[in-house]
Amino acid sequence: MMKKVLYTVLILFLCSASFAQRNKKPAAKPAAKPAVVQAPVVTAPPVPLEPVSKVNKKIKTPPKDGYSVRADVDSNVMVPYADVREEDVYYAKRIWREIDLRDTINSVLKAENAKLIDILLEAVSNEELTAYSPKDTTAGKLLEDNDSFRIALTAKQASEAARGLTEGGADPTTGKVAEPTLRKLRSDEFLKFRIKEDWILDIKRSIFEPRIIGLAPMKMVEGNWQPVFWIYYDDARELLSKKRLTNPLNDASQLTFDDFFVRRLFSSYIVKETNPANKNIVDILGQTDPKDTRKLYESERIKKSISDYEQSLWEY
Repeated sequence: MMKKVLYTVLILFLCSASFAQRNKKPAAKPAAKPAVVQAPVVTAPPVPLEPVSKVNKKIKTPPKDGYSVRADVDSNVMVPYADVREEDVYYAKRIWREIDLRDTINSVLKAENAKLIDILLEAVSNEELTAYSPKDTTAGKLLEDNDSFRIALTAKQASEAARGLTEGGADPTTGKVAEPTLRKLRSDEFLKFRIKEDWILDIKRSIFEPRIIGLAPMKMVEGNWQPVFWIYYDDARELLSKKRLTNPLNDASQLTFDDFFVRRLFSSYIVKETNPANKNIVDILGQTDPKDTRKLYESERIKKSISDYEQSLWEY
């Protein structure tokens, strides 16, 4: 009996194993990779390369050269002149002075970076100022010393007058005389300036004061100092009040060229006063010797006469 049971269990086990073997799913095969088709290689046409321009480096701003950098004074206000009516002028005396830049006190007008002659020539060239001829031909004869502001010069004429002409010499080989030509402009030749001024007594304000009328650069011509052209000073004041003056005593000084003239900081000597013959002191004395002291005595005499007149106006 026991054997039958064992055989029956064994047969059932074998049947179940056979049944499970039949129902077992076969292992899935990996999918085949699709065939890779290589794309044709297309070669791009060569592109010409343009030369690459060099990139300019940014210019570095130069450092500030010190704590007082000299520049034009754009916001400076010139010393105002009081209005003077012609009816209030009780007395007037016209004189002419010369400023010698070789004097130490006047040498600031020929400083290397701020020369008065360069300022005037540049302004005339840019037509900011009008230059007037020192010669007058309106009367039918040539007046070499004239300062009436009658004949205005063009910028070209003023430049030619400042440069001057070379002396025409003869060629030693051919003997042909060369025509005079314009010389190169040299600002160091202008070592003098002439001032025309009026000393006026304003009875309304009870003031006796000078007023500069004209300013003329001078250079040596044929052994004599001659004005090159005249500048009407009132027209030049605005320009000169914006130009700093080199002050050897203070680099931070705000002193301008206009201050130098209006405040009478210059040294000068009188060369002429109003006279019937309209002559300079040298012409009246009839001498040209620079060592002759008579012209200095005459200059001081005129200066003293003006001072004496001022002193005689007031009583104590």
